[in-house]
Amino acid sequence: ATVNVITSKLGSLEDALYNEYSKESLKQLLKNKASVKTILPLLRVSSMAIYLRLCITSFTIFLCLISPSSSQKVTLSLYYEALCPYCAEFIVNHLTKIFESGLISAIDLQLVPWGNAVIRPDGSILCQHGEAECALNAIHACAISAYPDVMKHFGYIYCTERLVLENKLEKWADCFEMAGLSRAALDCYINGYGNQLELRYAEETSELYPAHKFVPWVVVNNIQPLEEKYQNFVMYVCKAFGSNQVPEACNHSVETLSRFNDTSVEKLSYSHQVCYSNQ
Repeated sequence: ATVNVITSKLGSLEDALYNEYSKESLKQLLKNKASVKTILPLLRVSSMAIYLRLCITSFTIFLCLISPSSSQKVTLSLYYEALCPYCAEFIVNHLTKIFESGLISAIDLQLVPWGNAVIRPDGSILCQHGEAECALNAIHACAISAYPDVMKHFGYIYCTERLVLENKLEKWADCFEMAGLSRAALDCYINGYGNQLELRYAEETSELYPAHKFVPWVVVNNIQPLEEKYQNFVMYVCKAFGSNQVPEACNHSVETLSRFNDTSVEKLSYSHQVCYSNQ
């Protein structure tokens, strides 16, 4: 089962190992439940790893420069699934705005990697984009649990979602090194704890009111779902602070805020921008 999870679901983990280790050797390691400490050192620093490092360098700099704020924060929740291309596009090209601007210091960012998955009668999980998505959802859940600091787990999730957009998901293991993270999340996934975390996210998603219709599904302060306006989330977040406590990062976006109006914000043509829950 472990071999299927790591090789079949995410595909070609062997490609992330030194060439001298055969597929059968890898299977034997996993069959014997070898320590991740045995497996991870085999991950090679490939040309793709170098490429990924260049891709996320600027983003990492933003993370390092941000300092947490003790002031009251606005909760921003993203309900998503790992292989929905629109979720990946939102994470890589839009959600990063709160890190680049420093707004993350005033936001409690909650990432919920479940999306449109369902639980079968036998207790197994069925994901919209197949078993590979179930696997990556669970790995994201493990990353969030293993690295509670949002700067760390978002860095890893950003890296894997960039690979989704580039159709290079087989390089997912490189993201641990690119984000400078330990093996803790992979340990969590291999020992099955990721599925337990996913069931918790399933429950949280099922309790949304109103229920989510698609992903990405963005909610501000656990109350206001942005629905098709999700790409305009920065404006809604800044408005949620109120006029007396708007963070400096919002003040730097005066032009954006001045255009904010619930009745005038142009709706996205989201029929091609989301993954629907009934697909």
